[in-house]
Amino acid sequence: MGTWFTDAKPYLLLVAVQFGSAGMFIFAMDAIKKGMSHYVFIVYRNAIASVTLAPFAFVLERKVRPKMSFRVFSEIMALAFFEIILDQCFALLGMKFTSASFLSAVMNSAPSVTFVMAVILGMERMKIKEVACQAKVIGTVVTFGGTLLMALYKGPGLSIMGSSAINGSQAENVSNPTGNHWVIGTCFLLIGCAGFSAFYILQAITLRKYPAEMSLATWVCFFGAIQSSIVALFAERHHAHAWSLGWDTRLFAPAYAGIVTSGVQYYIQGMVVKSMGPVIVTAFNPLRMVIVTGLACVILSEQLYLGSIIGAVVVVVGLYVVVWGKAKERKGQIPTSSAEDNSQEYQQQLPVTAPKNDSNDVNKP
Repeated sequence: MGTWFTDAKPYLLLVAVQFGSAGMFIFAMDAIKKGMSHYVFIVYRNAIASVTLAPFAFVLERKVRPKMSFRVFSEIMALAFFEIILDQCFALLGMKFTSASFLSAVMNSAPSVTFVMAVILGMERMKIKEVACQAKVIGTVVTFGGTLLMALYKGPGLSIMGSSAINGSQAENVSNPTGNHWVIGTCFLLIGCAGFSAFYILQAITLRKYPAEMSLATWVCFFGAIQSSIVALFAERHHAHAWSLGWDTRLFAPAYAGIVTSGVQYYIQGMVVKSMGPVIVTAFNPLRMVIVTGLACVILSEQLYLGSIIGAVVVVVGLYVVVWGKAKERKGQIPTSSAEDNSQEYQQQLPVTAPKNDSNDVNKP
């Protein structure tokens, strides 16, 4: 049981991250509907995240944190630009021109984009004759197909737990795009998706030179707050009241997003990226769309459609295939030349959350 939990720990953490991200989506949508600027929301989100993470990063990683070099600093600035400016800003901006469902569908194409980038950069093996590689490719395609099905096919409405059709007009937007705004919104979402994938690729590269996940997340949030504040000051230069907060989700949403989504999520994903690569992290993102659909139905009393149910099942099947392929690939990478090498390689495959001074305990039966 202990061995199974150790092997499953990265996957369980990624599932927890998607639940946290889905909650942020619900709270952020409510705050924006109440008049909060999404530019200001992003600034507060990352500022709160950097302030929250900084003390923990300073204390817990003081012995393992390497010195900052100019190259690492440049990569951190690029990470902040990819994630905060390209991903967060353009994703929310694109949602305003399209719909929330279409946002989720396009952003969930990130596993496919990340997989292609990782293959090009040599970070993922592409031996199509191997079963593990075939599973990752097929699972990625199936997952992407499921997310598109959830966004583009509505089907008959289902009455579950008192859900209503209060957001029916939003679902209709996908089937009835409106001219140039829809095209512009789609372009913004594609930019956000590219930035999202590039962030995880570069994060995996940076962690090799700067193996301090919490410190890296702190720096990304800090410089992301600075970069996004410049964008917000320009975008809201005629609306000074946009920076005001209220005693509702306009305060709770950025606090929750900063602590849970930006702070904790970046740290957890950084650990998993370091041990398993960027593809498996983004492969779990389509699960967020399934969770958001369920939460919206229960909490916001939104209408649930048959297309969402079918798409959710397809997403789960595709995600399972990707995880199975990745697990099989990791198992095949363990050398069998000697017991000592086998033990060392097995330790490297474990989640990096295990303390270094407990490395001897990890190998105990």
